[in-house]
Amino acid sequence: MTLHRRAVLAGLVPLGARTALAQGEPWPAPGRPITIVVAWAPGGSTDFVGRVVAQQLSKEIGGNVVVDNRPGASGTVGHASVARARPDGYTLLLGVNSTYAMSRHLFPQRGYDDERAFAPIGRIAVSPIFLCVTPKLGTPTIAAFIARAKSMPGKLSYGSSGAGSSAHLATELFLRSAGITVQNVTYRGGAPAVQALIAGEVEMAFVDAVTALPLMASGQIAAIGVSTPERNPLAPDVPTIAESGLPGFQATSDFALLAPAGTPEPIIHQLSAGLAATMQNPEVLGRLRQGSIFPTFGTPEEFPAYLATESAKWGEVIRSRGIILE
Repeated sequence: MTLHRRAVLAGLVPLGARTALAQGEPWPAPGRPITIVVAWAPGGSTDFVGRVVAQQLSKEIGGNVVVDNRPGASGTVGHASVARARPDGYTLLLGVNSTYAMSRHLFPQRGYDDERAFAPIGRIAVSPIFLCVTPKLGTPTIAAFIARAKSMPGKLSYGSSGAGSSAHLATELFLRSAGITVQNVTYRGGAPAVQALIAGEVEMAFVDAVTALPLMASGQIAAIGVSTPERNPLAPDVPTIAESGLPGFQATSDFALLAPAGTPEPIIHQLSAGLAATMQNPEVLGRLRQGSIFPTFGTPEEFPAYLATESAKWGEVIRSRGIILE
């Protein structure tokens, strides 16, 4: 255990114990479930992270933690429901940076303020995004793809699921960094966009790791770069975009656990300690790693600075690229 993680656990409520609140009621109360709202449909990476974390967190805090999927409006429906929830520790949110850091610049009337509506419990993990091309294009490297795009400006296309997703904004950051023009073809969801890439209807797409890895292995798509600062251990031969001529490039799907603002500090502390222990559990780490999701645990105190940096970065990308809702 690192010094940082020991500090999170030290001096807090013992794991598995119940917090005694000022009004004398223990938390979590026996038999009362704690709900983690996932603002996306079942089956995706966010849902997967939520269920893996919920199962172990139940053991760490001595309560029953369950997942409730509330999708809609790029995640803002689920976020809004938690922002309105009673701050008693029984309703939590598994947030993703595409919603808590990006959507504010696209949905100004979403009905809540990310800084004021939520109390951070901690960051959980990140998932890389692969820059993929159709093998038919014959561009095995990022340099080759950029050269092809510059030789035929506006003739190549990329698939996306619409404005505001992590993959879409990663694409726009890449195009800006590379100084190339590639046309956006919007599909009704990430799966149809990937199918379009497989079929050769579009030449490029950013694809989340859990989807991309099996398609890369079967040769249906070719990954020419990964969005993280380090290479993905599950695909070590794929270079990072940063090392391929675009230094500093980084775009990931980030997961964090949040609570409604006003949740009592003892509950936040117990949840943070439980989350720290969860993210050190070998079984949890193994299951997440199989989905190419890697821990980046952070404390509640560290989250505001991270959120400010992430929001500023993507707000600038959205403004500079003129991205609007479709």
